[in-house]
Amino acid sequence: MIVIMGASGTTGGALLRSLASSGVPSRALSRDPDRLRAHLGDLADGLVEVVSADAADSTSLRTAFEGAEQLFLAMANGLEQVELETRVIDIAAESGVEHIVKISDPAAATDSPIALSRGHHAVGEHLRASGIRHTLLRPYAFMQNLLLLAPAVAAQGVILGAMRDAPCNWIDCRDIGDVAAAVLTRADLAGGTYVLTGSEAVGYGGIADSLTRMLDRPVQYIDLPPHELRQNLVDHAHMPPWLAEHILEIQQLAVSRPESPTDTVARVLGREPRSLDAFLREHLDRFR
Repeated sequence: MIVIMGASGTTGGALLRSLASSGVPSRALSRDPDRLRAHLGDLADGLVEVVSADAADSTSLRTAFEGAEQLFLAMANGLEQVELETRVIDIAAESGVEHIVKISDPAAATDSPIALSRGHHAVGEHLRASGIRHTLLRPYAFMQNLLLLAPAVAAQGVILGAMRDAPCNWIDCRDIGDVAAAVLTRADLAGGTYVLTGSEAVGYGGIADSLTRMLDRPVQYIDLPPHELRQNLVDHAHMPPWLAEHILEIQQLAVSRPESPTDTVARVLGREPRSLDAFLREHLDRFR
């Protein structure tokens, strides 16, 4: 049995659908199972078993891991992530889970300038020490997060950032889900570390140009000083300060360490990753 933590998230949901499309059963964990069942619709009636569990509740995890051979571990970034993910790993080890696939971070390192990336590194080290076979998936920026820019594009025709003209790797979460499904169902892929990107690195200026062409009206990228973007995210996007700081750290790292795409998705899946332009066209009504 494959157990999925983070089934309510974009990547976990993509994995559920990828497995189901191949006829592979899975067990999806959620703190709100009724809501997840409603979201999954007919999918939950067949190949997906939805179970109530909470990363902060060890008893619920032990119950959820009964009979599990593999675990997909993806949790929302947060201040308690290291504590929660290390607890999950420990209980998975006690429960006999044989393989863990963890969503990590391409900047994960003990000396990373990004605080949450240092946390991912710490969890990865704990995973190695556990002795469980494990696979690390290190995706770059999610295309789905670009939808957070849609209201400002629709209302004002602007994209705000602090990334200058730095290129950024984008990847569709559905490609991450497909890679995760491949790793969970093909023994020859298990045990590695995979850095995941789309096929091109595009900065915010390039995204503004694409939207200008698709919408047939001007969309402008406005590059702000980091402190101004941080304040904007807190005051207008209503982000907690730690999350606003995380976004600033990511954007500043892209400036100092220019990004370039990998061919990992194509090598694993035997097809090219979904393109950024295709994603924007798919969701273009959100930007109008």
